[in-house]
Amino acid sequence: MSELSQLKIIAHIRSDFSEKFGIPRQSGLVEELKAAIVFEPEFRNPDALRGLDGFSHLWLIWQFSKAVRQEWSPTVRPPRLGGNERMGVFATRSPFRPNPIGLSCVKLDRVELHPELGPIIHVVGADLLDGTPIYDIKPYLPYADCKPDAAGGFASAPKEATLQVSCPDELLSQLPADRRAALLGVLAQDPRPSYQNDPDREYGMGFAGFNVRFTVRENVLTVHLIQPE
Repeated sequence: MSELSQLKIIAHIRSDFSEKFGIPRQSGLVEELKAAIVFEPEFRNPDALRGLDGFSHLWLIWQFSKAVRQEWSPTVRPPRLGGNERMGVFATRSPFRPNPIGLSCVKLDRVELHPELGPIIHVVGADLLDGTPIYDIKPYLPYADCKPDAAGGFASAPKEATLQVSCPDELLSQLPADRRAALLGVLAQDPRPSYQNDPDREYGMGFAGFNVRFTVRENVLTVHLIQPE
């Protein structure tokens, strides 16, 4: 059987994440996150989105563009298990896969018809790095896609309770007003790797064009710096 033809990149996402660190571990965990899907010129046809506004959520099929490797391993170390235990790659959502393909469910906010870029899909809750290539977009169908009785294996529940975030108003005010709740939501999810728990270590992440630095002691994340990158 011949190999599948090469997938076409139909769009790229524009998000507030300039690096992998800090991106929520799953889509939908931080609903305040905003992102936009900008199509490649070949696919900027409004007719391709006809009827899309009737759906509340979308599936995005995308490429782990920062995790492309020539070889693959049958087992990986899931962060959920502290990076100390190996599980089968097909039992995880690790980016290190035979084919570096990701799948995310996002909420549809609106469709904008841009005079130069054509139709732009605005979504919330995306867990994608800025510039991530998009292979396909499909509507989420509640009657078929929602399985309330599904088993979640070793990841059947969220990692742990969210952190309490302490961020002085004078720092938070550095961010645009429409990005503040999103940042606090991201930080509350605890961006640190599961195996790092040093209360004296200062972490840094890029968000919405700003450098954010913080420490975590016990269950409190304290922001020390927010400044333009």
